Amino acid sequence: MQKKLFAEMIGTFWLVFGGCGSAILAAGFPELGIGFAGVALAFGLTVVTMAYAVGGISGGHFNPAVSVGLTVAGRFPAGQLLPYIVAQVVGAIIAAAALYAIASGKAGAELGGFASNGYGEHSPGGYSMVSALLIEVILTAGFLIVILGSTHGRAPTGFAPLAIGLALTLIHLVSIPVDNTSVNPARSTSQALFAGGWALNQLWLFWVAPILGGMLGGLIWKAFGERD
Repeated sequence: MQKKLFAEMIGTFWLVFGGCGSAILAAGFPELGIGFAGVALAFGLTVVTMAYAVGGISGGHFNPAVSVGLTVAGRFPAGQLLPYIVAQVVGAIIAAAALYAIASGKAGAELGGFASNGYGEHSPGGYSMVSALLIEVILTAGFLIVILGSTHGRAPTGFAPLAIGLALTLIHLVSIPVDNTSVNPARSTSQALFAGGWALNQLWLFWVAPILGGMLGGLIWKAFGERD
């Protein structure tokens, strides 16, 4: 169990460090910035690489909403859920702390929202709380269906990390303008802790909506996807 938890911590660290790091350090770099598309790809690549690296140890969740959805679908034991979530949040916070230390090392650094998720005036595109809630539920549900389908016995073997990583890239391409994309409460928590203020006040949505979406995706798959 300790190896599984460590794998989840390392995998979630990599997801936050690579994904949020691309947003904080590279997205707005003058002339050569990677933009929304680059950030979306970075998040997808973190999942692909770590799913291949440690997915065989822990299952490669790296996300509390994924762990919840897999539990609802009957693919993950409920007794391991809380330890997995704790490991994921710890890994994410360590990554955010490392990013904060790196980003603060730039002369005149202004960290702003620190890649936090937000709605209303803190949405990149000015989208409302309802918009953020809906898109997080829908995209997290879809993400779970991709995960459950690509790891099913009927799916081609060895390709699940690619499907899952591409799905996460697509999710970010759709929703970065709405709320900076969560679908992962651990990722949202880690950044909000360092941004403080409004990010912490709005953090509730980025736990509630992804968890609801994960549960919905798990239920949909359990009802239809597991049938022959």
